[in-house]
Amino acid sequence: MGGYKIDRITSDVRMVMAELLREIKDPRVSRMLSIIKVSVTNDLSYATFYVSALEGKQATEDSVRALKNAAGFLRRELGSRMHLRKVPEIRFVADSSLEQSAHINHIIDSFAPAKEEEHES
Repeated sequence: MGGYKIDRITSDVRMVMAELLREIKDPRVSRMLSIIKVSVTNDLSYATFYVSALEGKQATEDSVRALKNAAGFLRRELGSRMHLRKVPEIRFVADSSLEQSAHINHIIDSFAPAKEEEHES
């Protein structure tokens, strides 16, 4: 039963943080920032957000640095919007999975015309 509660809190934390990221006005934070994964510990001590920017690796790393500076503000806002007894400490981690998936799609697309030519011959 405890796992269900943590899963529900994790999804709520993700939803509220996505709203907060849209509202943040820091120019260092990318407007195309996505939350890839959220991990909340069982005792609600830590919430780790894996984020990625569509602009690339450098934009993701710059955004993570800016978000680490704003972690206190984001934690306070998260606590006030969710009304949790214990608000987790926030961590941000740069995730390159979007960039890797785009690279893999590019590789797959480069083979697609070659396959069509083989079928026509």
